[in-house]
Amino acid sequence: MTIQTTRLVLRPLEFSDCPAIQLLAGDRDVSATTRDIEHPYEDGMAEKWVSSCQWQSRSGNLVHFAITLANDATFIGAITLHLDPVGKQAELSYWVGKPFWNQGYATEAVESVLRHGLTKLGLDRVYGAHFTRNPASGRVMQKAGMCHEGFLTSHTEKWGKLEDLELYAVSKERFLGGYSG
Repeated sequence: MTIQTTRLVLRPLEFSDCPAIQLLAGDRDVSATTRDIEHPYEDGMAEKWVSSCQWQSRSGNLVHFAITLANDATFIGAITLHLDPVGKQAELSYWVGKPFWNQGYATEAVESVLRHGLTKLGLDRVYGAHFTRNPASGRVMQKAGMCHEGFLTSHTEKWGKLEDLELYAVSKERFLGGYSG
């Protein structure tokens, strides 16, 4: 499955992405903004992660995309829908390498994956969270059409410190324009 946007191509992860994943995800500033990227990001971690993502995609647990630039196929990050096995909803997660921050790529990727999930995959709702200390991620979700839903105090541990989370979500009805509330 591939999604084309104005400036991006979202495609399945490949093992050839591993050097770029290690370089970009290995940046402490990128790791600091995510719940799951470790630091330091050691040799072999990218390959293990790509293998896990491919397996989970085949098993139907998630829909995962490499985010690449349309003009030259440069790998710049990754975006995932973690599918709820019971309901018709999914958790969104994403990261973009620091050299590509503040250029609108994350918003473009999030909006296209929301559209894909809510139309092609038949999801009724997509939700996501970000560390409160990373408001840029909240702005990405808002610009892509998600609404703030709440706040979780001391919810997630990162590097030995409890982090607060901001919660966002969007329903199919709201995203596609049928919501009147």
